[in-house]
Amino acid sequence: MPYMYILECADGSYYTGSTWDLERRLWQHQNGLGANHTAKRLPVKLVYCEAFDRIDDAYRREKQIQGWSRKKKQALMAGDTHLLHHLAECQNESHYRNAGAGRGSAGFGFAQPARARPSFAERIETAGKPSVLTETDAPHDVPSRNETHRSLSEVEGSNNKREEAAG
Repeated sequence: MPYMYILECADGSYYTGSTWDLERRLWQHQNGLGANHTAKRLPVKLVYCEAFDRIDDAYRREKQIQGWSRKKKQALMAGDTHLLHHLAECQNESHYRNAGAGRGSAGFGFAQPARARPSFAERIETAGKPSVLTETDAPHDVPSRNETHRSLSEVEGSNNKREEAAG
């Protein structure tokens, strides 16, 4: 079975990898036959792993996690999904500058009408709940489902009246 795993090295650094045989791969790392990173930082211990049905999914997850910060990896290992979501948010200075300008600002990426962004607490509260688009969320220039249905009914009704008048 394919696995994605995280090892903690003797110096406290983390190594993320993927393998078909986790037990064999751990043995290789512990005996200096794994990656150069772990061979120079023995001993290593397994601190986290995920099982997958396909090796390409394990490899994709490995590459995703390799790009994460140390804090984000620690949140994953601790199972702290709230902190993980918080750390996943963009933290750079331009993000805060642009976020402060509001969604209705001029420039690329602001083609939608301005709407207040939910707070972190509100996003956490709704995480995992199914998202439902309501008529108030729909753009104002797009007819709602009921309006479209009525419009089609009206068109069909007027066609029937024409047919009756012609026949």
